Amino acid sequence: MNPATAWLEAAILGIIQGLTEFLPVSSSAHLRIAGAFLPSGTDPGAAFTAIIQIGTEAAVLLYFRKDIWRIATAWLGQFFGRQATQDADNARIGWLVIIGTLPIVVLGLLFKDAIETSLRNLWFTAFSLIGFGILLGIADRVGRRRWGIDRLGWGSGIAFGFAQAMALLPGVSRSGGTITAGLFMGFTREAAARYSFLLAIPAVLASGLYQLFKTWGQFGPYGPGPTLLATAISFVVGYASIVGFLKLVSTRGYMVFVVYRVLLGSALIALLSQGRIAPLG
Repeated sequence: MNPATAWLEAAILGIIQGLTEFLPVSSSAHLRIAGAFLPSGTDPGAAFTAIIQIGTEAAVLLYFRKDIWRIATAWLGQFFGRQATQDADNARIGWLVIIGTLPIVVLGLLFKDAIETSLRNLWFTAFSLIGFGILLGIADRVGRRRWGIDRLGWGSGIAFGFAQAMALLPGVSRSGGTITAGLFMGFTREAAARYSFLLAIPAVLASGLYQLFKTWGQFGPYGPGPTLLATAISFVVGYASIVGFLKLVSTRGYMVFVVYRVLLGSALIALLSQGRIAPLG
């Protein structure tokens, strides 16, 4: 690939990652689709996708630094003495984040080869966008939306974990899966979104660092420089996306994302049917 093209494409993919990581529209699907339309027409690959997600998770760490600090100190504090009730609640959330991360780790390892190859088929992505978009719309309509994170228990925490694991499928969306589950369980839109961000931290960072170590010196279709650029851009754009997303869902709900997913999935099916893009890059 031409070096100038690599830098340009990496910058574009970094912007896309930052814009879509926290929205229930599937960042991995957008990166996969974008790859088919960029000058090189190359699939960015699962490794590149995982690595640049480190940038957006760094944005989560910055935005939720106070929440993360309270949870982390309360979780560690339980091993060194008595706790106040609020510390106990934060420690419980810490345990739930750890336990909720296990499903995506286990399933990711079991189906690693399929996730990096056959499941990146754009036909699969298109139907996932539509199907899980409709499911999100149903959850947003029928969910009771009355509980905050303080009502998070072991059962709901584990359910959130398995919902997050669905994000291993391109087109599902990490935030979309967990938010949908949260709405069905009766959590408010804001609570479901905030916990979705917190739950993603260990899984995304671990996946990104693993792929960084595994592909060191290779970096898929892009070199280390463009990959670093994409990661930095995803951090800046991702932080702004978090701020805007939380404000939007508190007043407008998720229907705009449902419509967008269905339209994007339908357009993708049309392009695939006409042979304008290939299902596998």
